[in-house]
Amino acid sequence: MGELADRPVVLDLDHSVGPLPKRLVLVLEQWQEALRFACSLATMRRFSRVLDELLPSEYGTVFMGSGDFHHLSWPLIARLRQARTPFQVVVLDNHPDNMRFPFGVHCGSWVRKVALLPQVSHVHVLGITSSDIAAGHAWENYLAPLRRNKLTCWSVGVDTGWSRRLGLGHAFRDFDNAAAMVEAFIALQRTQLMPSYLSIDKDVFAPEVAQTNWDQGCLLVEHASALIGCLSNGLVGSDINGEVSHYQYRSWWKRRLSALDAQPSIDPAQLAAWQAQQHALNLQLLAAIAAIGG
Repeated sequence: MGELADRPVVLDLDHSVGPLPKRLVLVLEQWQEALRFACSLATMRRFSRVLDELLPSEYGTVFMGSGDFHHLSWPLIARLRQARTPFQVVVLDNHPDNMRFPFGVHCGSWVRKVALLPQVSHVHVLGITSSDIAAGHAWENYLAPLRRNKLTCWSVGVDTGWSRRLGLGHAFRDFDNAAAMVEAFIALQRTQLMPSYLSIDKDVFAPEVAQTNWDQGCLLVEHASALIGCLSNGLVGSDINGEVSHYQYRSWWKRRLSALDAQPSIDPAQLAAWQAQQHALNLQLLAAIAAIGG
């Protein structure tokens, strides 16, 4: 590994990521309106070319700011097309990010794109407590990656019985609590030989761990540390998002999309304290990733 392999990269789109040791900051604020929450495929292609120009050949964990940018995991993973062996993608997220979106790609639809990549053997999304995978929203999920055994959703306290009626029960694993989910995933990883790409959206954590601008899950730091630690075959890459930042969309359609997803508003008076809490969690996550050589 080169000397830059442990250097975190900040895609500075919204100025929400605190100072990190040895960080490389890419100033990208001019892309915030175009990328935040959703973008066209043409816009994503243009941004992917920018990443190719700016990113060094080796780098550490990528921080992309708000969870509104989680779809940027797609171009980061797509860049690994020359990986020597296939790898799994392990996503910690309160949402499946496999929801239908006909206008390009957004922060809740990118997993389908990643599941289509030839270098990706499987995608595991862990920590879902959102009703996005419950019966009422079943029709909104892309079914192809589930049918093709390319995606497994690991949830806590969500009724996914509808999946069994469609012959998709193999793609959903629900648990009574986070500890049981973590234990089952660790057991699965003992039979797994390939490396991983790790993507963390901090809305997977309980609000007392870190406040985000999305509805949140129930994971604690010890759960995340155990999940990261079981990826003992190494990481080909990693990213973290879920920071909090305040932004007013200029385009009416993004304001409308955000409203439809019922994103909670952020109290500006609390923003600094929430970002400090987020920063402390970032350092803990980086330490857990470094411990497995990622």
